Amino acid sequence: MMNLQGIMKQAQQMQKKMEEMQDKLAQEEIEGVSGGGMVKVIMNGKFEIKKISIDPSLAVADEIDILEDLLVAAGNDARAKVDAKMQESMGAMTGGMNLGGLKLPF
Repeated sequence: MMNLQGIMKQAQQMQKKMEEMQDKLAQEEIEGVSGGGMVKVIMNGKFEIKKISIDPSLAVADEIDILEDLLVAAGNDARAKVDAKMQESMGAMTGGMNLGGLKLPF
């Protein structure tokens, strides 16, 4: 059994690695799409939307509700991809160790 000092050192190392991973993910930009690529949302690892691209053919006043739905879908697609990237990074960092539902701070 490890001593308390060894456990604390490991915890500090894990915390530092998590902070480094979060910083790296915050810099990454991930694209979510909907409508067959007609709507694109770029989101960073902090779930901040950085850019939205809309195909000009969707800018029809009578169909604004469709455009709104596509924006939501693209945003949700981007968020799901950011979540997957975070899980992948956490898995790589922890060596697949189950941390009991530990949530990242952002």
